[in-house]
Amino acid sequence: MLDAAAFAAGDREGLIMERPFKKGETLREGTYLDIDAELRLVGDVKKELERQDGGDKTKRERKGMKELGLERSRHFGWSNTYVFTKAMGEMLLGQLHGAIPVVILRPSIITSILRDPLPGWMQGTRTIDTIIIGYAKQNLSCFLADLDLTMDVIPGDMVANAMMVAMVAHSEEQGAEVMYHATSSLRNPAPYGVLYESGRRHFYENPRLSKDGQVIPTKEMHFFKTIASFHLYMLIKYKLPLEILHLVNLLLCGLFSQLYDDLTRKYKFVMHLVDVYGPFALFKGCFDDINLERLRLTMTKTSPEDDMFNFDPKTVDWNDYFYKIHIPGVLKYVLK
Repeated sequence: MLDAAAFAAGDREGLIMERPFKKGETLREGTYLDIDAELRLVGDVKKELERQDGGDKTKRERKGMKELGLERSRHFGWSNTYVFTKAMGEMLLGQLHGAIPVVILRPSIITSILRDPLPGWMQGTRTIDTIIIGYAKQNLSCFLADLDLTMDVIPGDMVANAMMVAMVAHSEEQGAEVMYHATSSLRNPAPYGVLYESGRRHFYENPRLSKDGQVIPTKEMHFFKTIASFHLYMLIKYKLPLEILHLVNLLLCGLFSQLYDDLTRKYKFVMHLVDVYGPFALFKGCFDDINLERLRLTMTKTSPEDDMFNFDPKTVDWNDYFYKIHIPGVLKYVLK
């Protein structure tokens, strides 16, 4: 069983079928992915970084390897290292599994538990949670997103349920290789606007308090539908004033160093978020899940009274889920 990622399919439009990647396949025409060659390249670059003298060696190696991963990912057409390595995992399984049955399950953006065992529970920060946290802390005043586009999300317990059912269904099929999309964009699409409105509603009705007990006012966020418009806004609103502050700080012998460092860190934080998550925020594809739908129908025929392993996105009310379960879950289990 491989837990892959639906977005490993790349930044495509239209219907994306449940089909695993084959050996050497890439998202950029005219390229061929040789996994062994990529591993050798990683080893060579790591050795070169280890030989370099001066500075923080661990920090230098970590930065260099991250840059290499992002460079190679984008060379072959993937947006980041995470989805790139997921695609390579699919290729290796298809090449090496032999007579062992293989089930590849590609979830989209996994969100907090819907029902079982604990509604709202999650471990770690997911894609959209970073935006929720930034909004909760009032560190984000703008972001790259089209609120009318579908954000393909799926609660974590539905992903786990689908994995367990799929493993049982194919456990005795010698040599089988099957792909499933654990997604919602086809059966029950939820636009990004649902998440934003749920967040606004939650924080207006449950205002945050400062250390001295004062209510922190909830600010509106501005969204940009294109990368060009976002970059222009950030240049005029933040980057140019930062450059002016930097010059003034030099002329005044570092009087505003702390302010400049704080504002620069916030600026880089937003730009990093957009660089990493921007492709998902503007994603226009729709994931087909006909294989998983067949599995759902088979399961219903076998035990129609058993709802223990529900993984049907049509059963989720997204407005209710984000407002009552997911956003409170982020605040409780991630921000604590």
